[in-house]
Amino acid sequence: MNLKEKNRLLRVRTTKKKQRPSFARFESWRYKKLSKSGWRKQRGIDNKTRRKTKNGVVSPEPGFGSPKNIRGLHPSGLEDILVMHVKELETLDPKFHAIRIAARLGARKKLNLVEIAREQGFRVLNSGLGKDEMLDLEDVEEEEETDEEMEDEESESQPKSKRDQIKKLKEKKPSEEEETEDSEEVSE
Repeated sequence: MNLKEKNRLLRVRTTKKKQRPSFARFESWRYKKLSKSGWRKQRGIDNKTRRKTKNGVVSPEPGFGSPKNIRGLHPSGLEDILVMHVKELETLDPKFHAIRIAARLGARKKLNLVEIAREQGFRVLNSGLGKDEMLDLEDVEEEEETDEEMEDEESESQPKSKRDQIKKLKEKKPSEEEETEDSEEVSE
């Protein structure tokens, strides 16, 4: 299937989707407990929906479906592929596949995977962040690593237990308050 035909079928799918009725369950408007449930086929002997009379609810039928050639494709026309490892990108083609990153990946691996995928020209459907935000996140992680290294060096002189740390913080707070009081007295 060529690109022109694919784009035509995608347009057909979007127009059909707009025209498609919402298939409500029979009498879902009458009972609140049925309002959230999806379509169920009616089986009653006198049911107007089952007999397909004019005053019955519209039933799902084959004519309401999307064209077979593009069924299951992303609206961009690319095939949606779930990816967990960088190795999986080797078998995919950016012209035909868009990638969706698995939700159970952590931020660090996700960043790495998004970066490699974009370098290879893949469209990432659920990066969750823009490119600038991803770069900012990387910068923050680098700063945290350097801060941790500096804290490790300082920790030799700092108290180790939580109680000691809390005491030290309490000692710092009054001295900060005294400085603000001193500056207020000077300004008066």
